[in-house]
Amino acid sequence: MTTKVNKTILVNVPVSTAYEQWTHFEEFPHFMGGVERVTRLSDDRLEWVADIAGVHRRWEAKIVQQDTDRAVAWAAVDGAKNAGWVDFKEAGAGQTSLHLNLEYEPHGVLEYLGDKLHVIERQAESDLKKFKAFIEKKGPDTVVETEAAAPATPIVDPVTHAFDQTNGLVDIEGDSDETAESDTHSAAERNKDQDGPGFIPPIGGLPGQR
Repeated sequence: MTTKVNKTILVNVPVSTAYEQWTHFEEFPHFMGGVERVTRLSDDRLEWVADIAGVHRRWEAKIVQQDTDRAVAWAAVDGAKNAGWVDFKEAGAGQTSLHLNLEYEPHGVLEYLGDKLHVIERQAESDLKKFKAFIEKKGPDTVVETEAAAPATPIVDPVTHAFDQTNGLVDIEGDSDETAESDTHSAAERNKDQDGPGFIPPIGGLPGQR
């Protein structure tokens, strides 16, 4: 006799996030009661170790379906029937409706009694609530903010702005006159000096007089 369990829950994360977390089968023990360990044996094979209705069991399952952001299904490769699948559907902005389906055949007296007492059904409901709390607690991926880039150095035309030998930088103020004095005095200081006693204008006259 096969027992079926169907449960649905709404989780406050995008479909892609819910799907990615669920397909990390190795993390099932974080939110699935009774599951002690899930080991990935290959791309489509898993080994389960769990305590089901008081019975310690180990079995191998195969991933029989895996549609990105839509569904994933698995089933025991031998022994009593034990299969499950999950559907993921968008339920609004940043929300996912997750529907869990389980099918299994009780094995032994304890599992049979557990089935009659709906132990697996209650466990499935509890597991979905734990999954919701587990994935929502993780929250969205941390966004790493990068520092603002420093303003770019202005592009200066070397034809109109002479090179300033004092510091090896382009003279964007245009006060270099390619003389030794321009290397040690500012434009204001040079203008002031021009008005002082003993001032001798350069050959060719002052600017505007040439």
